[in-house]
Amino acid sequence: MIGLLYRAADRIRRRRYAENHGRIGEDLAHRFLRARGCTVVARNYRTLSGSGEIDLVVWDGRKLAFIEVKTRGSEEFGPPESAVDAEKRGRVERAARDYARRTEIPWRDTRFDIVSIVLDQPPRIEWLRDAF
Repeated sequence: MIGLLYRAADRIRRRRYAENHGRIGEDLAHRFLRARGCTVVARNYRTLSGSGEIDLVVWDGRKLAFIEVKTRGSEEFGPPESAVDAEKRGRVERAARDYARRTEIPWRDTRFDIVSIVLDQPPRIEWLRDAF
């Protein structure tokens, strides 16, 4: 039953946000990670200064993972994860340090992951743990 609801929601979302691959990708990544036992604790976390953003923050076992979601319509211009350059990693790390400080999570209990999504039919999702 829940699968049927997810498929219906996907169809509606694809029509409503047809050009917003990022939004669709974050929804797919959220569901993908929950199905693999992760607990999602934050979505689109931003620092107060606006200097960084994290797409998803999840507990994966005893590690708090800061997830960057990259979505592409195809791999014509390379895999989605190739878009996570040094500048993007820096912004994610700034936001992650802010989040860890505010929640009093030891830095050694964190990691950075990428969820790479290609919007084929069905979508191809790859979870790259400890990506940077």
